[in-house]
Amino acid sequence: MSHLIIAPVLLPILTAILIMLPPVHSVPNRRRLVSIVSMALQFVLALVLLWQTQQQGLTFYALGDWQPPFGIILVADTLSVVLVCLTSFLALAAICYGSAGEDVRGSFFHPLFQFQVMGINGAFLTGDLFNLFVFFEVLLIASYGLLIHAGGKNKTKAAVHYVILNLTGSAVFLFSLAILYGSLGTLNIADMALRVASLPAEDLLLVQAGGSLLLIVFALKAAILPLQFWLPATYSAASPPVAALFAVMTKIGVYALLRVYTTIFGETAGPLSGLGMNWLWAFGLATILLGAIGVLGSQDFRKLVANLVIVSVGTLVCLVAMQNTAATAAVLYYTVHSTLVTGALFLLADLIATQRGKAGDRLVSGRRVAQPVLLGTLFFVAALSVAGLPPLSGFIGKLMILQSVVSTEQQLLLWSVVLLSSLMVLIGLARAGSTLFWRVSGSEAGGDKAAPLQIIAVSLLLVASPALVVFAGPLTELSVAAAVSLQDVQQAISIILPQAELSGGAK
Repeated sequence: MSHLIIAPVLLPILTAILIMLPPVHSVPNRRRLVSIVSMALQFVLALVLLWQTQQQGLTFYALGDWQPPFGIILVADTLSVVLVCLTSFLALAAICYGSAGEDVRGSFFHPLFQFQVMGINGAFLTGDLFNLFVFFEVLLIASYGLLIHAGGKNKTKAAVHYVILNLTGSAVFLFSLAILYGSLGTLNIADMALRVASLPAEDLLLVQAGGSLLLIVFALKAAILPLQFWLPATYSAASPPVAALFAVMTKIGVYALLRVYTTIFGETAGPLSGLGMNWLWAFGLATILLGAIGVLGSQDFRKLVANLVIVSVGTLVCLVAMQNTAATAAVLYYTVHSTLVTGALFLLADLIATQRGKAGDRLVSGRRVAQPVLLGTLFFVAALSVAGLPPLSGFIGKLMILQSVVSTEQQLLLWSVVLLSSLMVLIGLARAGSTLFWRVSGSEAGGDKAAPLQIIAVSLLLVASPALVVFAGPLTELSVAAAVSLQDVQQAISIILPQAELSGGAK
């Protein structure tokens, strides 16, 4: 059990290697079976790790027994482990959908998928910034291959923009890490929090510059205005299971903002406390509005769903900027809700496009879908949830968001923007639904019916929405516990660096 923290990183690597071996790789059904069983096992292990975290509190794993701050560590607390559970569940549904036939349209789909899951899990669990960079690169390299899976002009064009932009972001990431390491002498997050709290005045501007560059990098990863322009084209061009997994990618940027700017540049950071949060608040509000406008203006369903991701990112960023316990708890609950629903919508968009023939997912009159009742019901449930209407999880998520606001000025701004964007999203989804299911030309249905495995994958993600309502009590308590643990920087330091104390370095 003491080695369980490394399982979400190690198991995907071993699975990818196993799939690439000739006895497995040469038979499609074997690849699928190994990949699905591995993802199911990863989800179960993530749940066990969450239970262990609830019993023991924050724990860390020192690779090679090199103790912090010198070695590589993985940190398991409630926040990081819940996000690992989310990733594993989303990936399980996506790999099931891909195994219905999408996976054979390109080479090495399953190994690349596993490597991306490994990078995402590592980014959530890492305890130092350099290895956050390493895991970012692992998941990005895998995503480059997955993005051009099955080929095509649109995918290649989107991939070129995506790669260039992320390579630029990686370069800026390295510059920021070099500045922070040169100033603080460490990249261990707990140790950085300790040193920033007692930072000499002559190093203040340098650390501020490094932290500001880091803010830009995470804003790019999260797709915050004005660095969101890459997301709609990239997500809409990706194959359905890849786009569904990409739904959690922007949340890594949000998580990094939450982790770094609460722990390192939080209340204990002295003059650097709340670094960049005013800017983050303003751009978060603008991102919500821009995403909602994108939902109204989208000409195809996939881009509409991609803009829903932007709306959710803007909402989460505003909560991060508020830096209070209620807002952080709302971040976790709303992250789980929005990721699963948008992931389901990406898969559903493919089913609808396949059955509409040449019209595809464009919001124009087209052939009637082969399964109007089934797909219409799935669309209706997803639309209600993502728009934040009762009785589904979106309503509880929005309620937690609105209740987390403290000041009157923030209430006026956030309530107005969130409620207005919810109305715009509802109008956009109503327009899309009426076009896709009611504006039909001809009497014959188009396309083949969805495979059972595809319906199971979409249903699995959508069932999570009412489940989040049924278990809202314990889940909100879990979210609050995660927020309290994250903001208790002293406790984290005392566990990871027992020889140090927050007020003045080593004993």
